[in-house]
Amino acid sequence: MSEDERPRQEAPSQENASQEDPPRDETPGQQAAEPEAAAQEAAAQEAPAHEPRIGVYVCHCGGNISDVVDVQAVADQAAGLPGVAVARTNMFMCSDPGQSAIVEDIESEHLDRVVVAACSPKLHELTFRGALERAGLNPYLYEPVNIREQVSWATGDHDQATAKAAALVRAAVEKARRLMPLEPIEVGVKEKVAVIGGGVAGLRAAADIAKAGLEVALVERGDVLGGNVALLERLFPTDEAAADVVSRLADELLHTPRVTIYTRAEVSEASGYVGNFTLTLRQAAGGLEVRGAADAPTGSYTAFEGYAAPGTPWREADGSAAAEAGKADAAADAAAEARTASEEPPTREIAIEAGAVVVATGFEHYVPGKGEYGYLRIPQVVTLPDFIRWLSEVEPGSDAPEYDGTPVRTVAFVHCVGSRQAEGVNKPQADGKINEYCSRVCCTAILQAICELQEKRPGVATIDYFQDIRAYGRGHEEYYERASKGGTLFMRFAADQPPAVSRARDDTAPVIVRCVDGLTWGEEIEAAVDLVVLGVGMMPAGAEALIDGLKLPVGADRFLQEVHPKLRPVEPSVNGVFLAGAAQGPKDVTETTASASAVAAKAVVLLGAGHVDLDPYVAHVDATLCQGHGVCVEECPYPGAIEMVDYEDGRRRAVVNPALCVGCGACVAVCPERAIDLAGWTLEQYDAMVDAIVAAREVPAR
Repeated sequence: MSEDERPRQEAPSQENASQEDPPRDETPGQQAAEPEAAAQEAAAQEAPAHEPRIGVYVCHCGGNISDVVDVQAVADQAAGLPGVAVARTNMFMCSDPGQSAIVEDIESEHLDRVVVAACSPKLHELTFRGALERAGLNPYLYEPVNIREQVSWATGDHDQATAKAAALVRAAVEKARRLMPLEPIEVGVKEKVAVIGGGVAGLRAAADIAKAGLEVALVERGDVLGGNVALLERLFPTDEAAADVVSRLADELLHTPRVTIYTRAEVSEASGYVGNFTLTLRQAAGGLEVRGAADAPTGSYTAFEGYAAPGTPWREADGSAAAEAGKADAAADAAAEARTASEEPPTREIAIEAGAVVVATGFEHYVPGKGEYGYLRIPQVVTLPDFIRWLSEVEPGSDAPEYDGTPVRTVAFVHCVGSRQAEGVNKPQADGKINEYCSRVCCTAILQAICELQEKRPGVATIDYFQDIRAYGRGHEEYYERASKGGTLFMRFAADQPPAVSRARDDTAPVIVRCVDGLTWGEEIEAAVDLVVLGVGMMPAGAEALIDGLKLPVGADRFLQEVHPKLRPVEPSVNGVFLAGAAQGPKDVTETTASASAVAAKAVVLLGAGHVDLDPYVAHVDATLCQGHGVCVEECPYPGAIEMVDYEDGRRRAVVNPALCVGCGACVAVCPERAIDLAGWTLEQYDAMVDAIVAAREVPAR
């Protein structure tokens, strides 16, 4: 289809709307505002004049499908459908031979539509589109049919599964007959990336992106850089100092041009779409705005606090400039000093326009409730981060170290505090949910702390209370072996029978821990200890403004959700947004920096061409049918995706911004005039599919 024939959309600007002339802007792929243009657009989407030649391919999926569905029977039925020129089966359609078969048939059989009945299109839709492109066919003339997740994995009844698969293929063929070539929507981009979060994920991603030639704005809500890694002394499995890792990353970023770092700043508003995001930052007084440069000065690292970038806070800079100009107002200074502590500190707003957004907001440590394992009621019950900080100050020796003036001869470590919680046993969080997920890094972190304690004070006894030891990473198992050889006593508890921590009734030791030990066949064992260390899990850090403004998906565990853990592991469903580090879920530092570099590569590729191509599956309004009811605007969950615009004939009609439209179809469903259609999923195509499924009931599977 040529540029003139292609259905286009205009997304008019509301700022200069008038009755005489509907407003327009330069958004690529805009919808025609005139009724005549809309009528031409509707005509362009009519079914092709000639009968399409369709190829149908049914996948065995190595038995995942063919063990339940008679794939040959499905192909045989498809061969007799109108428009089908080729119908074949293949063991693995996604394999190179499977794709090659499609390419060869397109070239030799002159196919102009392709239907593939296989696994979920989430896995291989792009794979098969690519095969069509290699054969010179428009990639949007491909129709997927999911007969694995929706058929073979849903039932064990062979006859019903085969019948359902055949019906779905029949429906896909009818839709394919009505498919029209589509073209991606080209959108210009801002060659700048906003990185939200100044932990190791944000630092790594920002440095990699800036080195590739893009501008970077790094936003950190605290005063210092380094995130939760700065709360550690050493990192497993290399035993490298956390200070060295954070300082090296921060120095590298400061010495990279095209970088701007904002501290004491948070995202208050977020909007836009891939290539054109707008973020509003609210920066508190005392925050920095530091620009990277090859000759930039380095900052300073404070143990268990973080890396302080060099610079002058913006309030102080304003004051200095005023003093130099001789405009210092002593009375104003005195009034400022007299402000009450209850008043909110002054802030300023900063607008950032970026082509992509990296969410590296990290995690927060789970905070036990008062009385949970004796926390906040028994002074000798502490969290693992607090223990690590205390242990960093303990010098090597042979006697018992002191905690809060009391000798520590025995230490108990409790796993899964705030993780792998059990319904009815653990108190829900504020949202009513418990943390059923595993925080993954706690086991190795506890074992590392035990090993360090054993090295510094080998005379201190250690007891490890665990559900399971999940030392999964390379080199992690060594900590378990070292702790065991060092004399650590391990006790295993069930999720519904966690250890009970209480004050001691005598002077033997300040704390008593009771546990039903699974390793001794359910025997209840009581231990007198001097210190209890709670291995607290990870909770997602706040990113509400980004989640609400950009409609980011959140999983059941409250962490941000990727599209697919293997095929698109750092991408949510919102184009142009990427997930780095523990914002996506519990990760150790190795995994965090790896995901950050992956995100950087994705962002650079996305913005490197100066524009992005979006899928054309967006809504189109037929202006000749639109009566201006406005219910589509009310129903649309994406602000700005569809708006009411005044036309020169005095009527108001709906207009779609294709860059903001995600093709959800909510507007299509509520339009009383059927004036809205979705490219690639038109109402006519839906009608044909439903008719085909109903008709398939009358054709028994062979």
